[in-house]
Amino acid sequence: MVKDAAEGGSGRAGSCGPAVSTWVLQAGSVAETATMGGKNKQRTKGNLRPSNSGRAAELLAKEQGTVPGFIGFGTSQNDLGYVPAIQGAEEIDSLVDSDFRMVLRKLSKKDVTTKLKAMQEFGTMCTERDTEVVKGVLPYWPRIFCKISLDHDRRVREATQQAFEKLILKVKKHLAPYLKSLMGYWLMAQCDTYTPAASAAKDAFEAAFPPSKQPEAIAFCKDEITSVLQDHLIKETPDTLSDPQTVPEEEREAKFYRVVTCSLLALKKLLCLLPDNELDSLEEKFKSLLSQNKFWKYGKHSIPQIRSAYFELVSALCQRIPQVMKDEASKVSPSVLLSIDDSDPIVCPALWEAVLYTLTTIEDCWLHVNAKKSVFPKLSAVVREGGRGLATIIYPYLLPFISKLPQSITDPKLDFFKNFLTSVVAGLSTERIKTSFSECSAVISAFFECLRFIMQQNLGEEEIEEMLISDQLIPFIDAVLKDPRLQDGQLFNHLAETLSSWEAKADVEKDDKIAHSLDKVLLNFWERLSEICVEKINEPEADVKSMSGVSNLLQVLQKPKSSLKSNKKKVGKVRFADELPESNKENEKCVSSEGENSEGSELMTELSLSHNCSDLVSPLRKKPLEDLVCKLAAMSINYVNEQKSEQHLKFLSTLLSSFSSTQVFKMLLGDEKQSIVKAKRLEIARLVEKNPAVQFLYQKLIGWLNEDQRKDAGFLVDILYSALCCCDNNMDRKYVLDDLIEGNLKWNSILQVIEKACSSSDKHALVTPWLKGDILGEKLVTLADHLCHKDLEFTVSSDSYFSERWALLSLVLSQHVKNDYLIGEVYVERIIVKLHETLSKVKELSEAENNDSSVSFICDVAYNYFSSAKGCLLMPSSEDLLLTLFQLCAQNKEKTHLPDFLVCKLKNTWLSGVNLLTHQTGSTCKQSTFLCLSALWLKNQVQSSSLDIKSLQVLLCAVDDLLNMLLESEDTNLLGVYIGSVMPSNSEWEKMRQSLPMQWLHRPLLEGRLSLNYECFKTDFKEQDAKKLPSHLCTSALLSKMILVALKKEIVLENNELEKIIAELLYSLQWYEELDNPPIFLTGFCEMLQKMNITYDNLCGLGNTSGLLQLLFNRSMENGTLWSLIIAKLILSRSVSSDEVKRHYRRKEGFFPLTEGNMHTIQSLCPFLSKEDKKEFIAQCIPPLLAWTKEDLCSTNGGFGHLAIFNSCLQTRSIDDGELLHGILKILISWKKDHEDVFLFSCNLSEVSPEILGVNIEIIRFLSLFLKYCSSPLAESEWDFIMCSMLAWLETTRENHTLYSVPLVQLFACVSCDLACELSAFFDSTTLDTIGNLPVNLISEWKEFFSQGIHNLLLPLLVTVTGESKDTSETSFQNAVLKPMCETLTYIPKDQLLSQKLPSKLVAGQKTNLPEYLQTLLNTLAPLLLYRARPVQIAVYHMLYKLMPELPQYDQDNLKSYGDEEEEPALSPPAALMSLLSTQEDLLENVLGCIPVGQIVTIKPLSEDFCYVLGYLLTWKLILTFFKAASSQLRALYSMYLRKTKSLNKLLYHLFRLMPENPTYAETAIELSNKEPKTFFTEELQLSIRETATLPYHIPHLACSVYHMTLKDLPAMVRLWWNSSEKRVFNIVDRFTSKYVSSVLSFQEISSVQTSTQLFNGMTVKARATTREVMATYAIEDIVIELIIQLPSNYPLGSITVESGKRVGVAVQQWRNWMLQLSTYLTHQNGSIMEGLALWKNNVDKRFEGVEDCMICFSVIHGFNYSLPKKACRTCKKKFHSACLYKWFTSSNKSTCPLCRETFF
Repeated sequence: MVKDAAEGGSGRAGSCGPAVSTWVLQAGSVAETATMGGKNKQRTKGNLRPSNSGRAAELLAKEQGTVPGFIGFGTSQNDLGYVPAIQGAEEIDSLVDSDFRMVLRKLSKKDVTTKLKAMQEFGTMCTERDTEVVKGVLPYWPRIFCKISLDHDRRVREATQQAFEKLILKVKKHLAPYLKSLMGYWLMAQCDTYTPAASAAKDAFEAAFPPSKQPEAIAFCKDEITSVLQDHLIKETPDTLSDPQTVPEEEREAKFYRVVTCSLLALKKLLCLLPDNELDSLEEKFKSLLSQNKFWKYGKHSIPQIRSAYFELVSALCQRIPQVMKDEASKVSPSVLLSIDDSDPIVCPALWEAVLYTLTTIEDCWLHVNAKKSVFPKLSAVVREGGRGLATIIYPYLLPFISKLPQSITDPKLDFFKNFLTSVVAGLSTERIKTSFSECSAVISAFFECLRFIMQQNLGEEEIEEMLISDQLIPFIDAVLKDPRLQDGQLFNHLAETLSSWEAKADVEKDDKIAHSLDKVLLNFWERLSEICVEKINEPEADVKSMSGVSNLLQVLQKPKSSLKSNKKKVGKVRFADELPESNKENEKCVSSEGENSEGSELMTELSLSHNCSDLVSPLRKKPLEDLVCKLAAMSINYVNEQKSEQHLKFLSTLLSSFSSTQVFKMLLGDEKQSIVKAKRLEIARLVEKNPAVQFLYQKLIGWLNEDQRKDAGFLVDILYSALCCCDNNMDRKYVLDDLIEGNLKWNSILQVIEKACSSSDKHALVTPWLKGDILGEKLVTLADHLCHKDLEFTVSSDSYFSERWALLSLVLSQHVKNDYLIGEVYVERIIVKLHETLSKVKELSEAENNDSSVSFICDVAYNYFSSAKGCLLMPSSEDLLLTLFQLCAQNKEKTHLPDFLVCKLKNTWLSGVNLLTHQTGSTCKQSTFLCLSALWLKNQVQSSSLDIKSLQVLLCAVDDLLNMLLESEDTNLLGVYIGSVMPSNSEWEKMRQSLPMQWLHRPLLEGRLSLNYECFKTDFKEQDAKKLPSHLCTSALLSKMILVALKKEIVLENNELEKIIAELLYSLQWYEELDNPPIFLTGFCEMLQKMNITYDNLCGLGNTSGLLQLLFNRSMENGTLWSLIIAKLILSRSVSSDEVKRHYRRKEGFFPLTEGNMHTIQSLCPFLSKEDKKEFIAQCIPPLLAWTKEDLCSTNGGFGHLAIFNSCLQTRSIDDGELLHGILKILISWKKDHEDVFLFSCNLSEVSPEILGVNIEIIRFLSLFLKYCSSPLAESEWDFIMCSMLAWLETTRENHTLYSVPLVQLFACVSCDLACELSAFFDSTTLDTIGNLPVNLISEWKEFFSQGIHNLLLPLLVTVTGESKDTSETSFQNAVLKPMCETLTYIPKDQLLSQKLPSKLVAGQKTNLPEYLQTLLNTLAPLLLYRARPVQIAVYHMLYKLMPELPQYDQDNLKSYGDEEEEPALSPPAALMSLLSTQEDLLENVLGCIPVGQIVTIKPLSEDFCYVLGYLLTWKLILTFFKAASSQLRALYSMYLRKTKSLNKLLYHLFRLMPENPTYAETAIELSNKEPKTFFTEELQLSIRETATLPYHIPHLACSVYHMTLKDLPAMVRLWWNSSEKRVFNIVDRFTSKYVSSVLSFQEISSVQTSTQLFNGMTVKARATTREVMATYAIEDIVIELIIQLPSNYPLGSITVESGKRVGVAVQQWRNWMLQLSTYLTHQNGSIMEGLALWKNNVDKRFEGVEDCMICFSVIHGFNYSLPKKACRTCKKKFHSACLYKWFTSSNKSTCPLCRETFF
């Protein structure tokens, strides 16, 4: 058996015969059993013997030689992977490279992914490894390839072929020895049903063999290939190809079908590739294959791919070995011909090819099948059903098929051909054919091909001729005419072609008989055609579709040339002879018929003939066609005249468009007499007389055209053109048309006449003189005028009435022929003027009127005009129109009253116009009036100060669009010129800068960045319209936008325009930035600039920085003010280096003598100058300070200016020369001596000049800076000068508070308070060390006199100012004095505060224990916490904070009055604070009430809400400070009051809306890594008045601070609130407190225990910080009690646990009582652990002293109000706490004693 297998396998590369496959099955299962058991076992060490299956494979290989192992199953067996079974495993291991061995093993696995990856890896290795290494794999490759190339997974098959190609490219000719075992499978792979796999196999094949060598290679392996393929076809089954035990049935069958398909196709490929001389040797093999019945069964197989492959193979066999096929004729014929009705799309093409090859190759094929009973009925059924969806495949084969039928089969011919053609026609009526254009064309084409063939074969046989024309062709045409869907299939073209061929043949035919027959056929055809056409038309209700069919048919028959163009290709399909191989000469003869030539050449002759005569209609056709047309026209006109038949009129129109001749028009006029009105002009009358077409036009056509009810008159206009065609020349046509429009031809008819002229150049040529004429032009101008005023006159008419007229205007303006207008240019201009006039009036109408106006139509017309005017230059009127369109789009809707849709239309329209303008060539753009006027208009718009933000935005958008259009112009200077024409002149810029309000000066003056000594605050926002933007802002924004667009193309601007524009924009931005409280519309303006990218960063990137700086320096030196600040801003923004700045100021002398500009420039540069530079400036300032007259002191170039510069230098801490500073101070003292009246001490400022105010301000500023930065000690006289001056200036400030609205007075007040503040700070920070340097008595003088003086002046001033001021904003200039004043007041000592004599302020009904002066102080200051200025709130807080600890003692003194008599006694904290709190609670409810607890609210700094929240939190801080200063008993009363008012609950809810989710300080990572992160709970809050950088954190930090104080001082109340809150809030509070607060509080609590100095008699207390424990040990006589207090992780929210330590000498019950008491105290008292312990100790002490417990709470001291049991029962004499009894009575609803149950008296 093995021997047989070896013989069979030697050439087959692993295909198994049946016997072999069973053997492999057994071997496989043995191998499986052998390895299965030990699959997962480790082979014993040293056991080198392979497993059974390995040995079996080795044995098999030895017996077999080196032939590759068999392949039984598609999926690999378990152990096939142990490198292929050849030559013994040990040898293989040494032969194959280890990496390759691993990959080859993987290839034999079952898993698809493993195989796929392994194959890809194999391919890569083949490419990368050396040739020698790769050659080592070759012996094992055939076996793997043959197996895996049939794998079930298509990706694996593709990868196999790709890897094979790489292997081939590497080993090249070394593959030769293995070719025979590979080639069969390789050919199959090339025929794989998965195309990528097949193409990969072909690529590999081509890589191995060039095309010339391929037949040779195939011939070399031909025997092996045929054996493999035959085995696959005959012997294999699904179960032999795959293992039934492991592979599912479906997969097995799919693989088997694929292998059979590939094998059949591979056989075909083999036949086609083999050289002819090699074929004979294979004949025997093929004979044996063809003798197998199994092979023939494939023709009937259920799988279409197999059938298709089978028929392809049959075709190839017929072609390559016809003799063998002839021998098998009895099998071939039925197999092929009886399958003729197979309608599977896969099978059909192959089948029909096989049919034709069978008919050609096997002459006697019809002997083996019954044509009449079997073949033709099947064919007829297929054709009748329209090819069952395969018409495009089947029908082209019909002509070759019938041309191959022998006469014996077709007899009787008449019946056969009749039935055949009838079936073809029947196929046309199936629904599928009708809906598919390609299938319909195929059927019609086949019909005509067969008809012509039959006619040609049977000319002279009258019966057949008659049958073809009458029974086939005419009914066929009739059917198509009835169904318009079939008319697309080019039937008319085929018909025209057929007629042409017959006519041509009749003309040139030598044989009279044939020519006579053809004439007769044609005559018969025309008669019959005429009948069916007449029948279709001669009906009152004729079918429109049929009529259009008739007219189409006649048109095609008249112009046969067009029909041929489309059908040239089809002729090729007729030539069946072409498809045969040239070598097969005998077969070619069979194709020809009884005629001399074959059908193909016959048709080619026809084609060339019809080409020659195609330009002229054949005389054989001309006459009958004309007769038919006249007949149909006459019938139609009758119907029109008698019944007004619309469809007949349309038919007539189409007929006339193809056949417009005087003959036809005569026929149409009939016998009617001329009835033209005599009043017509002479030329018209003459034309009518001469020309029947014109006569018809006037008699009939005009009447039809003017009928009102007619909707679509297009076809009538076609008749008009047909009639015009019959005129002799263009002038005649012009006369007719002019006459018509002067008469009463309607507008829509004129529109259609012009539209038709535009659609066809022929028609346009007919009417050009008329279009250009005056009559039409004037008529259109009148129409435009009428339409533009229609809003005013006609409101009733329908929309369509107007729209068609507008369409007409649009058409004549926008349609161009050869770059010229349709109508005269002069009329175009006049129409545009009319449109422009209308648009100009738009603004006067309301939005509703505009909605309905002609603007929309004008837009459409203008848009079409601009869009189409490619070569036509714009005329002046259209530029005016363009300007108006642009202006309407660049203005706000509120001004133009245009709805959105119209604005959008207008924009598109003017953009199309500008587009046209920019693309004009030549210098036309420069002279464009549109550009000049639009620039001028833009300039006026922005300089008029009439724009709000929205208007400016609209304007900028329009300009952006315009400039982007201009960018596209070829003229690069255009944009630069345009910007230049919008640019204002220097004087215009100056005027706009002057008009900017001057409030911007406030901030630079206050901050000391600039100094002024004159009043210049003339303009103010309030004087202007609050919405309109200043013109400077608008102009700088517009020009900045323009240069941003211009610089996209790097356009160079002239005259430094770029720098100037940037400078002006910077001026605008700086002006805005310096404003205190910019109005909302200005903020909106800046946001708009940001959105439009008009920012300094964007612009500075464009300009030349040094040029810009030079410009700014020049302007700063000239004018000072804002220009100086801009330079500082530029340097600060780091866009300019200090070196660059140096270049501009290096000549210091250039700054002197001082002017305002020079002074401001130096002041702005100060922060950026080096010390050396500043020293030089100072050196130049000192000499002038020494010698001045009084007048010079106050001038800019005198004392004022030089001192101002000195101050600026000093402000930047650059003067550390103490002597110099003392020197200046001495100069000031000397000034005071010489000119005391210059110093404004205690005087009225209303009379004082600004110059003197200015110099005082600089002097005071110097003194403040002197105190700040001078380190050397001062003499007593210097201190006296400074302090006395300060008080005197403060008095002036106090006396002139009514003048604070004057900026310099306000500034004077600010610097005076600043000086007081500096002094207060200086003395506040003195330490013992620094006191030594001060003169004796200075400190006491300060405390007793100066400090007192300051606060006596400032506190009443604060009360006065806050009482008067309406505008309370902190940032407003009016309140600038508040900051330094309030900061000074924060230094007020407590005793001075208490001694203040403020006007008495008491509130009626206010419960209070405070003395009157204290109550007045509280009532005066507390309401200022509501004041909407942060400095006031903070100053008041600081002052009240100092008072709070003083207040509880007044309540303590009156404590006895709150005796036990009340049920639950409560006491209010200071009433002034509580009434303030209730106001604040209402305000906060509005701000925060709607926000859920836990959602964090961010309060905008310095907003109104900010002040409310700040005041509220500060008030609580004061209340909590007050609470903390009170004794435990008072605290109990206060907390009871807070509980009743629910104030604390509200506070806690608010805090959880204000505290941040993560209250950590934003610090750097390095700081964080080293220590605990800082949070708002660990850091104390510094409430600074001046420092505004941390403002965003103020509220969050303050909220955390208040929460911390609340938890610390009111833990019991917070705990109570927390426990009663809803679950969500409960969790939020718990989480937050545990995470951020508990650890801080626990640590503080434990620390306070550790550091406590409180000593208890008989009790010691210790604390352990790490475990959060406090231990208390109480000892009295022999008794020792030890208690351990444990703080929870969420302290103070959670319960504090008390555990027992040691206890000696105490009963258990008593012990429990005491532990419970301590737990109660710690839980319910609002205090610290130490206070709780003190209370408990007191309780225990009382117990030992013999005081009995209260029998309700089992405690001596009450846990909440700390009272003793005093209320005794008269019966049982037991005593109780009042509060406990009250609770007992209310909860039990009884008034009995809890112990003895007697009534309690």
